[in-house]
Amino acid sequence: MANRARGRMAREAERRRRRQRRWLLRGVGALLVLVIGALAYQSLTKEYPGEAVPTLGNQHVSSLDPGSWPYNTRPPTSGPHLPSLAHWGIHTQPISDVLQVHNLEDGGVLVQYNCHECRDLIAKLETIVSRYPDKVILAPYPNMDRPVALTAWGRIDFLDTFDEGRIVRFIDAYRGIDHHPKR
Repeated sequence: MANRARGRMAREAERRRRRQRRWLLRGVGALLVLVIGALAYQSLTKEYPGEAVPTLGNQHVSSLDPGSWPYNTRPPTSGPHLPSLAHWGIHTQPISDVLQVHNLEDGGVLVQYNCHECRDLIAKLETIVSRYPDKVILAPYPNMDRPVALTAWGRIDFLDTFDEGRIVRFIDAYRGIDHHPKR
């Protein structure tokens, strides 16, 4: 009789352990579902810097009359462009729209300004751009109403005052994203 009682107790103890394991596994599974759901929600609701602009394609052309302005923003964020690139880094002269759009297609970000008297602003922008060895350009852009414009493929942001955090967030969000057609 004592052996039967011990056997019954052992079986009940084993059942309890199985139930505990089941509840533990259910708890871990529920926690995993919550974590994965939270990460998915966060990525879906992430705010991207700047304003989205409808893209105008990425056709390479041999020449394009700069006066035709086939772009929907100034500075441009997409559209027909030359097959060559402007060099990455700091420029002291404006870069034509038909040239800079190819840099955007290649994953570049342009920081452009229209404030030639603002030496302090330009120096601060140069400091930021010099941190990036490629895929970022700083250049003047006389055809805009705001002091600073940030452009990437299909994205634009205008700044009325210097905001280093905003500029860096924009660059980090879009720099290096290639927009060539997939073959």
